[in-house]
Amino acid sequence: MEKRLFTSECVTCGHPDKVADAISDAILDACLAQDANSRVACEVMVTTNFCVICGEITTRAQVDYAAIAREVIRSIGYTHAETGFSADTVEILCKVHTQSADIAMGTNDEVGGAGDQGMMFGGACTQTPELMPLPVALSRALSNRLTQCVESNDLLRPDGKTQVSVEFDENNNVVGIDTVVVSVMHTEEFEIGQLRRYIREGVIAPVLQQYGFDVDKVAHIHINPTGKFVIGGPDGDTGLTGRKIIVDTYGGYFSHGGGAFSGKDPTKVDRSGAYMARYMAKNLVAAGLATQVQVQLAYAIGVAEPVSVRVDSYGTGKLADEELTALLRKTCDLTPAGIIRKLQLRSPIYSQTARKGHFGVENLPWETTDLADVLRDLAEI
Repeated sequence: MEKRLFTSECVTCGHPDKVADAISDAILDACLAQDANSRVACEVMVTTNFCVICGEITTRAQVDYAAIAREVIRSIGYTHAETGFSADTVEILCKVHTQSADIAMGTNDEVGGAGDQGMMFGGACTQTPELMPLPVALSRALSNRLTQCVESNDLLRPDGKTQVSVEFDENNNVVGIDTVVVSVMHTEEFEIGQLRRYIREGVIAPVLQQYGFDVDKVAHIHINPTGKFVIGGPDGDTGLTGRKIIVDTYGGYFSHGGGAFSGKDPTKVDRSGAYMARYMAKNLVAAGLATQVQVQLAYAIGVAEPVSVRVDSYGTGKLADEELTALLRKTCDLTPAGIIRKLQLRSPIYSQTARKGHFGVENLPWETTDLADVLRDLAEI
């Protein structure tokens, strides 16, 4: 029989798009640190030794956007002139203006409406301890491990990508790991054979072992398959805020809504709604009410209550999907203000999401399972 494979990818924080995300979220955090009511929609573009910061920001905070961008670039590891993108030499252009008064009219604290229309999704399943799909969890763990290696190995550079293909049986149970792909930027001095051994032994093997798999049992492993990855980062590919939305969520395993996350304050339900949907899905699974869940929320601009809430348990629910939806409606305040209060989203916590991931990461408020016991008791099962 043909293998039943599902593949997800991830990128390191030195990937051009994630550099842009990191700058956007660092600016957001800097604004929130001084003014918790900041309205921020910050977009960044990076290319060869050039960075553009634009968007709409209304805040009482005094923030040097260019200085923040330069520090983020430095912290990621772009400090070598030969990479074509360096914290010390990059040209930075700022084009920022205030939030539209028409949008502010429906999202101010008196009205409390959603910052835009749109739909958001959150998912959870029992494939990993963090209740994430295994393909994206492995891809993320590999990328984060790559970043650690870049910090300790002078022959590596920050840009990198990972990809994992997981085999499932007809009941959607994990069979094993079929393919792992890792590409990482490096210097001319890092000989390809040496690099491949280093990545196999220092990145792939320990990450797979962490999740209970043996690197020697993976059918296919591709490490820098072109044989050379010296030109990379923003010098090799232009980066834009919000372009890695599937990497930021579930690797395609669950659905994604219409908007990106980075650079947006929590009144933007593209971000806060997606975080709340993850929180609800994870708590349903943690409560034992299903082994796989997707939650959808949808909003209208300027309207506080969601226009729809939907649970899909893919036939794994111990209650009907309509009953699971009713449980969430009963226990969760799904207005933007309610989500912000519950998940403490006016705090400067967003920079880490651009670097480590938005979901399946410890110590993020939407990753807690404090609602699980309540849901289990209400379900009476």
